[in-house]
Amino acid sequence: MTTRKRILSGMRPTGPLHLGNYLGALANWVKLQDEYECFFFIADWHAITSDYENTAPISGHIRSMMIDWLSSGLSPEKSVLFVQSQVKEHAELFLLLSMITPVPWLERNPTYKDQIVQLSNKDLSTFGFLGYPVLQAADIIMYKAYGVPVGMDQVPHIEITREIARRFNFLYGEVFPEPRALLTETPKILGLDRRKMSKSYNNAIYLSDSPKEIAAKAAQMITDPQRARKTDPGDPDVCNVFEFHKIYTDKDTTAGINRQCRAAEIGCVACKKIMAENLIQALEPIREKQAFYRDRPKLVDEIVMEGNEKARAVARRTMEEVRAAVKL
Repeated sequence: MTTRKRILSGMRPTGPLHLGNYLGALANWVKLQDEYECFFFIADWHAITSDYENTAPISGHIRSMMIDWLSSGLSPEKSVLFVQSQVKEHAELFLLLSMITPVPWLERNPTYKDQIVQLSNKDLSTFGFLGYPVLQAADIIMYKAYGVPVGMDQVPHIEITREIARRFNFLYGEVFPEPRALLTETPKILGLDRRKMSKSYNNAIYLSDSPKEIAAKAAQMITDPQRARKTDPGDPDVCNVFEFHKIYTDKDTTAGINRQCRAAEIGCVACKKIMAENLIQALEPIREKQAFYRDRPKLVDEIVMEGNEKARAVARRTMEEVRAAVKL
């Protein structure tokens, strides 16, 4: 029997999941379950690195995220689903790795610099925010993951993790394999206003949105900015609604909309309505499962507790090796 390679990834519980989260990561995780031994965790400690002044909502976000995961197809029979803060070994390994990680490695992190600019309304001049790549490294190498499914923008995080693992191994002996980035292609969809889909931009379609809410949001979507009237020819190549059609509308209908838009034979209102109907239909199975799990909070709690214990068992073994290597 061939042992499957282990992968790990996580999400910060900052609110309900939207289509960008689903298409950008979650849908791929569901596929990976059948190929790899998967560990997926809710990164609640990571949420505190930038939202340390308002931690009260995090516990509620953890529950809603787990429900979204289960409803989207992540299975506790196929994957280990757990909460980061419930495996205290992450904090111990983070502490030890922070002792050996040079500060310049963290300061040159491009995401750190970008977030400082984007979140200028928050005071991010904290050790926790600077050091979150070290916590991320602890999350990953704790489980000796073969790889981490990421987009191209997250590759620098994996490289820092590899550097930290190499440094630990150099100082204390070979304990950790160096994880690799498993690059994933994701569909190109933006938010309602053509910016990146984000909770903070208030431009997202959520997995938990009702059909009425989805239809209303679709009606607000910005299309081809050069098309002022229905009688003007459109360009689907620059229209975000058309990107949704590529995912949620059948190929023949999508091809027809492509031709009709370019010939000004279909207006944006009708185009959006068709897309919304198909999107609503595609998300219906997820909404049904969300209702199932919301009505069964004890079942969700049991799934989380079981996942936490499975993760702890692996983390305990790893930390025994780490302590022996560091001679603690």
